[in-house]
Order: sequence, then structure tokens, then C-alpha cells
Amino acid sequence: MRILVVGAGAIGGYFGGRLAEKGEDITFLVREKRKEYLDQHGLSIESVNGSMQLAPKMILSGEKADPFDIILLSVKSYHLDQAVASMKPYVGEHTYILPLLNGIAHLDLIRKYCSNESTS
Repeated sequence: MRILVVGAGAIGGYFGGRLAEKGEDITFLVREKRKEYLDQHGLSIESVNGSMQLAPKMILSGEKADPFDIILLSVKSYHLDQAVASMKPYVGEHTYILPLLNGIAHLDLIRKYCSNESTS
């Protein structure tokens, strides 16, 4: 199962990192500055449940990739529009989107950008 994590901050980094640690096929969709940082320093998790360091697999918006099975969406609200638009090319007919965000206001935005239903 291929999983795309949109947002490599505290929430996305933690859950994506833990899934990668367990052997899942995880790719992070990141912005250029975050990619540069992760290329240099890797992804670190410090936790009472065990700390870890890994070199995550990453793509930038617009890079070619087949649709993912699951997309974990974990960005700040002020990046939501851009994040949802940038993940659209990686959404396939059977992709599940799991938002790890506060509230429910983002659901309409996700449906608008990522729905495979025709809207006439």
C-alpha cells in the first residue's frame, strides 16, 4: 500500500515516520524548503514511545508519481488550499484521504479539489 503524507510537520512527520519505521511505503509531499531541510537533517522523532531518525522518501508538487492508495493530510489551516490543490494529481479513483485536521470545514474543500465524480 502506497501512502502519501501531505505535511511533514509535527503531526504528518510523526505518523508518516512511524508508518515508515514499520515498513510501510511512505512518501512525503513537501515544499522546497522543507525538502532541503529533510535532505540535510532527515526526519527525527523524539518520543517517550521511542525516538528515531530516517531519511524520508519525498516528492515536490508537480513531480510525476502514480496515484496513492491513502493520503494523510496534515497541514496548518493557512496552507490547506495550496496543499489540497497540490495533492490532486496523486489522487486516483480508489484513493482514500484521511485528514488529520481540526474541525470539519476542510471536507468541502477536499471534495471540491479531489472528487472523481463529474460535476455538471
